Amino acid sequence: MSDFFLQSPRLGFRPWRRSDLPLALRLWGDPAVTRFISREGFTATEIRARLAREIATQETSQIQYWPIFTLEGAQHVGCCGLRPREGHPRVPEFGVHIASDHWRQGYALEAASCVIEYAFGVLGFEALFAGHNPENLASRNLLARLGFAHTHDEFYAPTGLEHPSYLLAKA
Repeated sequence: MSDFFLQSPRLGFRPWRRSDLPLALRLWGDPAVTRFISREGFTATEIRARLAREIATQETSQIQYWPIFTLEGAQHVGCCGLRPREGHPRVPEFGVHIASDHWRQGYALEAASCVIEYAFGVLGFEALFAGHNPENLASRNLLARLGFAHTHDEFYAPTGLEHPSYLLAKA
């Protein structure tokens, strides 16, 4: 029996576990994955703390950037999900991080579409927020394909840049 609470045609989602540290280290320790979300990358200590925050967020808010796996072969391909946004309890932040060895296979769009449907249909959110590094054209294009509308630019401390920011309202 699968422990996935959510599935798309090729991907399964489940909550992070403490035992997933090697997966988290591989994903968020890859400079190709983190170059647009951190000026200096993440240390192993910072990744451990991030994993602990993801687990705590799931426990308190029933959302997180859930790890995603291929249904065939159970390969970890990244994470996709939601996190609470300070000051906006009914509009969580949407995000997706795909491991660099799984890029250009359509996983980001597939995972994102699945999470958006879950956010609106099951969790009952009315809108989602997203932002991206201004140099990350792949994220900009993904958000456009998903229907997110640019609303403003917002300072993002980990990069020191103003990030284009978007909203997607429930249809």
